[in-house]
Amino acid sequence: MKNILFTGACGYIGSHTAYSFLKHTDYDIIVIDNLSSGFVENIDFLQSTFKDRISFIKIDLSDSKSLENVFMESEIYAIVHFAASIVVSESVSNPLLYYSNNTKNTLDLIKLCTKFEIKNFIFSSTAAVYGEPENNPISEDSPLLPINPYGASKMMSEMILRDTASANQNFNYIALRYFNVAGALNDNDYQKNRGLGQRNKNATHLIKIACECAVGKRDGMQIFGDDYETKDGTCIRDYIHIDDLAMAHLRALEFLEGEKRSEVFNVGYNNGYSVKEIISRLKEISKVDFKVEIAKRREGDPANLVSNNTKILNLTSWKAMHNDIDLILKSAYLWEKSPMSLIK
Repeated sequence: MKNILFTGACGYIGSHTAYSFLKHTDYDIIVIDNLSSGFVENIDFLQSTFKDRISFIKIDLSDSKSLENVFMESEIYAIVHFAASIVVSESVSNPLLYYSNNTKNTLDLIKLCTKFEIKNFIFSSTAAVYGEPENNPISEDSPLLPINPYGASKMMSEMILRDTASANQNFNYIALRYFNVAGALNDNDYQKNRGLGQRNKNATHLIKIACECAVGKRDGMQIFGDDYETKDGTCIRDYIHIDDLAMAHLRALEFLEGEKRSEVFNVGYNNGYSVKEIISRLKEISKVDFKVEIAKRREGDPANLVSNNTKILNLTSWKAMHNDIDLILKSAYLWEKSPMSLIK
């Protein structure tokens, strides 16, 4: 049986991606996570659903000795690398944390891949590598000009992967540049499997925060800037459902297995919604008119980020199955209302 090593899969995107791999393939999964921002509840749910096909080891990626022991003791077929710090504003105030936790830890992980001759590597990247693009939608050949340390740390990791693959013909990678992910597990047995959603102790993502307001977990929220050069003055983003993003990782591995070459893919829907539009639509769905205030801009926020997804659609079998902003908002809202969303 093939083992795939997932780093950081106790978090939001990693846990949903693990669910997709376990549901749609016969791979076994080894999860390593330091639980600094992930949740053991996500692993508990996955292990209760898929039994002995998923194992968990609490390790920090900076613990090189323990990490190497995992590689020595397990026959690893591929890496799916999520573990990272992801808050843009925090990266501005504490850049060294991001270059250490994101870039250096990725470098050390890639070193182990070359040492143990692991051929397939899927990297969790971000649209933040593009910075403030001149044109939207953004294609993968757009200039990489990040405007915050978070984006820069991910760009550097991509460069390390690119150069490693260029020097080592037996090593291939896919970098998936995520746009704004939201929603909760939405499979056909949703009531039974409402064990996965966006757990977060200190949410910074718009839809998560708005849903917390709609269910009464917050008294209100802020819009950070309404003076951008956009249709209503607020930032525009491309929102992708978590299930579609999760499946993009599986399609990426299939691409590596079939084509045996490296690629970079945007993962989004080629649709843009403003902050005000998202809040208005969630108020309609929830029927709750929660408090919203205008605040000053946050440092490091680009005005407009919308994905050109032509490349992933043309080169892989990935399809956008949940490209419906109301479905995304409803699944996020229902998750936030459920008892499973409560953090102990």
